[in-house]
Amino acid sequence: MTDRDDFLAWVRTELYAAEVALHNGDAAARRALWSRSEPVSVLGAWRDAAGRGELDALFTGLAESFSDCTSYVFELQAYDVSGDMAYTVGLEHTSASVNGEPRTYTLRATQVYRREDGAWRVAHRHADTVAGGVSAPGAPGGAPR
Repeated sequence: MTDRDDFLAWVRTELYAAEVALHNGDAAARRALWSRSEPVSVLGAWRDAAGRGELDALFTGLAESFSDCTSYVFELQAYDVSGDMAYTVGLEHTSASVNGEPRTYTLRATQVYRREDGAWRVAHRHADTVAGGVSAPGAPGGAPR
């Protein structure tokens, strides 16, 4: 297998499982897949975070908001691996409860990864709603923040 094949297998298994777990109210798997080294950051559809402390608070808050994930599909549109760095670009189609209310929405998500001690870790995430998508509760103008 090539580095690209190994990376793609990780995205489709461990990373996918962590996202499903988060949307079912459990942030542990997502937290475990994020880099232990600074810098780390999120420019999120709901909230931004920079540094491990802010990431931990963000992931805890998201897990407390999410439950009952009935569907999560990551539509990978592009990816590449170059040495110990990689990225993905795709659409995340999700149906889950947010603060107890069933929601269906699509996010555009770009993530940057780095290999640390032989394992892939997320270092940066940027996500926003797709035009015409369903927004998060209380989000002004259809763009959750």
